[in-house]
Amino acid sequence: MKSRGERPPDGGYGWVVVTSAFFVMGLTAAVLKNFGIFFLDIQTHFGVLTSTTSWVTSTTIAMFHLGAPAASVLTLRFSQRVVIMIGGLLTSLGMLLASLDLSLPWLYVSMGILQGTGMSFSWIPANSMVSHYFARWRPIAYAIASSGECVFSIMFSPFFQWLMEMYTWQGALLIIAGLQLNLCVCGALMRPLESTWCPTQETKDSLVGDAAGLLPKRKIIFPLSLVRKPEFFLYIVFAIFAAAGFFIPPLFLVPFANSLGIDEYWPASILSVLALADLAGRLTCGWVANMRLLRNLQLLTMVATLLGVVLLLLPISDNYWAILFFASLYGFLFGCMVAIHVTSIVDIVSLEGFDSGLGLFMLFRSIGGFIGPPTAGWLVDQTEDYSNAFHFSGLCLISSALFVVLVDRLMQKRKAAEAEVHLNVPREDWESGAVL
Repeated sequence: MKSRGERPPDGGYGWVVVTSAFFVMGLTAAVLKNFGIFFLDIQTHFGVLTSTTSWVTSTTIAMFHLGAPAASVLTLRFSQRVVIMIGGLLTSLGMLLASLDLSLPWLYVSMGILQGTGMSFSWIPANSMVSHYFARWRPIAYAIASSGECVFSIMFSPFFQWLMEMYTWQGALLIIAGLQLNLCVCGALMRPLESTWCPTQETKDSLVGDAAGLLPKRKIIFPLSLVRKPEFFLYIVFAIFAAAGFFIPPLFLVPFANSLGIDEYWPASILSVLALADLAGRLTCGWVANMRLLRNLQLLTMVATLLGVVLLLLPISDNYWAILFFASLYGFLFGCMVAIHVTSIVDIVSLEGFDSGLGLFMLFRSIGGFIGPPTAGWLVDQTEDYSNAFHFSGLCLISSALFVVLVDRLMQKRKAAEAEVHLNVPREDWESGAVL
């Protein structure tokens, strides 16, 4: 029987960890979501094409995903606290260097590579730390921590717009660099679990023994054998297509609104409403998924398809309120997808393969995140119409839903085959006289 000290505290200092993770989500993912506010100013400043400017955001998104394996390895080698603080330094340094305004390739390196890697190093360990502190209340803890992304997105949209008007985009990036330095403070608050709830020496010895036994199993972080599984391979293809369309709308919503003659704070407020709808979508879809009315993959298919349709219809908007309506629908459905597309991995590879599956999922998803925004930017340059960016995004998401349908069918066939095997075994034994 396990001793009391071996269980996560499920409270106490754990809520400080959740609060810290809340700020980590806000200072990483929420900042990335609001990069679109700087898009037009950077493009005008350097006098380049839309597709050329898009590479700044796509590089950040790609490094955010590609940095996940390194973040996991460093966490195993050191601790979540150390890796989050390293991430905070890299993130702040990236924005600081970007504010120097040396050249557009310089932004690829600073805002793209350094910022993206730093965000990954902070985001991954923060989520890991919450799971170490909570067992019974883990879903609630995760919900509170992840909501930081949405809450900060709502506040950052008008705040970043105000910073640009007061200090230009270069000064705004410098101030944001100072804000992101607080990631180091968040990391410092991530105390190792042992130092917080003070286990006995016997428990410490047990933990050391357990760690020694677990480490060899975690050396192979991303076993490629999972890709050979047809269901998971198709789910990775879904991830690539979905990511290609995922990150386009927040980047082009503000420029699209400006092209319609909507000026100043109104376009930035669209991103705030989008973030609020995102939060509502996450909570609602999580609740619906808990009710088990539909399979996760069925729910994901519906949400991805609806999201694609909304994006195809968004360009018909000709005023602020129409854009706000479609942006709200997009934000809500986006939040629904975020709530279930990662947890669906468990249905495909089982809980034992979840960590490895999530790593591969993040790694391959970076392909879509890297090529999506530049492709949309190229379409805008060729046609001089922002509508094509949303059309491309919508088609990518509808295409991704088709692969989820294939995954769900394969999963159902496999379960049916397994059930038939289980039913036939007793019958064969009975026919052979083994069962009386």
